[in-house]
Amino acid sequence: MTVGRANTTCPVIGRFAPSPTGPLHTGSLVAAVGSWLMAKAAGGQWLLRIDDLDGPRCRQEFEDDILRTMERFGLCWDGSITRQSDNGTAYAESFEQLQKLGAVYPCGCSRAEIARSASAPHPGEEIPYPGTCRSGLSAGREPRAWRLRTDGMQIAFDDLRHGRIATELDRTGDFVVKRAEGFFAYQLAVVVDDHLTGVNQVVRGDDLLDSTPRQVLLHQLLGWSLPVYCHLPLVTGPDGAKLSKRDNTVSLADGRVAGKESELLVWGLRFLGLAVPDALRGSDCAELLSWAREACNLPKCIAK
Repeated sequence: MTVGRANTTCPVIGRFAPSPTGPLHTGSLVAAVGSWLMAKAAGGQWLLRIDDLDGPRCRQEFEDDILRTMERFGLCWDGSITRQSDNGTAYAESFEQLQKLGAVYPCGCSRAEIARSASAPHPGEEIPYPGTCRSGLSAGREPRAWRLRTDGMQIAFDDLRHGRIATELDRTGDFVVKRAEGFFAYQLAVVVDDHLTGVNQVVRGDDLLDSTPRQVLLHQLLGWSLPVYCHLPLVTGPDGAKLSKRDNTVSLADGRVAGKESELLVWGLRFLGLAVPDALRGSDCAELLSWAREACNLPKCIAK
């Protein structure tokens, strides 16, 4: 078993990393508030990164709307905004390092072929990669992607909400770090992004918890310290499903939201387990966040 150990001796640097593929919704507001609170309650910095790796779906109008919305909620970031689209050289250098380690290999399998190889259905889950190309591409096959070898490794790390988590990476198998057309995959990109900006506290939704063991492995292979992780409960719809970017937007462009920022912020703080006193009803967002920063003990509030 490989155990990931976070560096807890440095000043806290947290971050929020929205993708400009749609407006913020209530789930992303909770993630933003939670990550801001944990960084600021520790006297740290809170950075903003625009995750525009998915170029064709990213739009400037969404980015502009996200920034305006965050400002109206009093969620002010430290320093300059960074963007994944500026980090291509760093992604390439990290990928080359993985190549030198012999940790990656070309894969010619299509998604349909991987799906057909599954011995049993995996409803709602990622289908494990069966390792077809691990020993080399078959004759006449062209690489569709580059995958990282997991070799049945078990990864363990500590989460501030969930405690110790241990998982076998065979559950998902060797995973993609680069596409054949040259695009780098999410798992590698976010690890490099956080390293470049010194992020050592990652607070995000439970929907990304399954990605964390893969990111822990990448941190270790690249020789980088792990951030401290805290995965927040998800805001779900009436059917229990995760909200999409079309659901429950908090965009100022939505006429139902304008003027209700404080009300929504109180809801978000209470969702995170903070008992906002009635005396703060009617307070503006800055006052609410100032109170929450002093009262914040999110891991305890949201403990399972």
